[in-house]
Amino acid sequence: MSRRNWDLPWDDYLATLKPHERPALPGSPATPDHSTPWRLAYAAVGVLVALTGSLGNAAVTANIPLLAGSLGVTTTEASWLPIVFVMTNACMNLLLVKFRMQYGLRLFTEIILMIFLATATAHLFLEDYGSTLVVRGIAGIAAAGMSTLGILYIIQAFPAQHRLKGIIIGVGLSSLAIPLARLGVGYLLDRDLWRAVYMFDLGLVLIALPAVFALKMPPSQRVKAFEKLDFVTFALFAPGVALLTAVLGLGRIVWWTEAPWIGLALIGALGLLTAAVIIEYNRVNPLIDLKWLAGGDIVRLLLAILLVRIVLSEQTTGAVGFLQQMGLGYEQMHGLSWVMLFATAAGTLTSAFTLNPTKLWKPISIALGLIAIGAFMDSHATVLTRPANLYFSQALLGFAAAFFIGPTMIIGFGKVLQGGGKHMVSFIVVFSIGQNVGGLMGSAMVGTIQTLREKFHSNQLSAHIDMGDPEVVLRLQQLGGAYAHTIGDAAQRQALALKLLQQQISQQAQVLAYNDVFLLIAAAAAVGALWVAVNHYRPRIEARRAANREAAQAAAAAVE
Repeated sequence: MSRRNWDLPWDDYLATLKPHERPALPGSPATPDHSTPWRLAYAAVGVLVALTGSLGNAAVTANIPLLAGSLGVTTTEASWLPIVFVMTNACMNLLLVKFRMQYGLRLFTEIILMIFLATATAHLFLEDYGSTLVVRGIAGIAAAGMSTLGILYIIQAFPAQHRLKGIIIGVGLSSLAIPLARLGVGYLLDRDLWRAVYMFDLGLVLIALPAVFALKMPPSQRVKAFEKLDFVTFALFAPGVALLTAVLGLGRIVWWTEAPWIGLALIGALGLLTAAVIIEYNRVNPLIDLKWLAGGDIVRLLLAILLVRIVLSEQTTGAVGFLQQMGLGYEQMHGLSWVMLFATAAGTLTSAFTLNPTKLWKPISIALGLIAIGAFMDSHATVLTRPANLYFSQALLGFAAAFFIGPTMIIGFGKVLQGGGKHMVSFIVVFSIGQNVGGLMGSAMVGTIQTLREKFHSNQLSAHIDMGDPEVVLRLQQLGGAYAHTIGDAAQRQALALKLLQQQISQQAQVLAYNDVFLLIAAAAAVGALWVAVNHYRPRIEARRAANREAAQAAAAAVE
């Protein structure tokens, strides 16, 4: 396919395309048969764009305490930075998908890249907390477009018969960001604190920008997509989701019943989202088609996405949080991060190259089963557990995290194409919110349950400490005796020994609490795997029974 045809009017260009080269939906580029060098170039740019869009937020998310120190704020205040990013990122596809449809992919690409460049540059000059919050919010908008752009470039690298593999690989690339950030950010921080991280982020953008402008994608069909009520819905839906995101992201940190704004935010979110639902339900051409989303297949898909994202918090919040409670830093978890990175890449590639379009629910069930096994293994942790003890279990979770995500998107795309493409915005919004809000919901649940169980175990362990017990007395003597050469006062040594004993009790309570969380996640993942498997095989079993009944009736009729 000659690239000169790309400058033709759309109808003339469309006439030059073979059926398999035509875009499936308005706003998506055509997929002509590129030569191998061009395919490799598209693959390289796609990987670059996808990682550029995801690494910045991954670096912030993985290093909240360090960023708090750099900005001179508390950890709670710094926790707003990734939350603000998710606030804007989760809902922007409501407008971005229709923007691509109406104004074309080229203008969409240019605007997204310039916004991303502006945010990366702003980080170098705006070092106060308030400005950083604003920049992170704008970065969330740009990242929503960058992830889409990366997927579209990856798709161009694959021929028609392997295009679904391109979608899975494109979606899976963003999963590599967190382990990559944990591996690389430490080296940058050692050089010039967060300024080095921002410089690296800006460098990626400055490489991606000319690469995208030099290697343009094929044209896309443009249609009138926006309606006036779309902006009314967005004005209600986006702040509603943003408030819900703030509650889920920070509720366990400030604690649910101690911060008055939590209740006010929930009331505001409920009111705004209810108003958006009422408007959309009564529209002829809704931005979010609630009737389509209420279909059985889509509801099951959304529940599966939420369930997987929730139980995957065992890795992002559970295992890493446990090791941090044991006193380990990220530099001591580099081996574990490498394991997560390779397992995630293996999960993405395995999902892509074992894809069976007729059995898309099967990978989801397998992923949940792997999560159940990994979480159950982690539920036997002790105070002596170190990263090396978690390599295999966390490899299972990293593999599962990447293994499920591609098939879920393809299931949704299949439903969209069955409806002629008019439900694309609805599905993208559900997928994006399911990924973002599901992850926050999982972290909120894990953190909350862990805190409650830690208090329970701490009280239980403290209640069984009898100061008259010879073993307790001996333990206190051992703890205090370690300071006999530096503290001469026996009363001070006794007080210090009591304090050290309480710290050990608290540490044991933390371990028991995390084990409870891991066991609960294992049980939820196992039930989810069974539920998905039943829903996957039930139609086949029913079809087989129906066929057997028809065969029996036919045989009976033949005998008569």
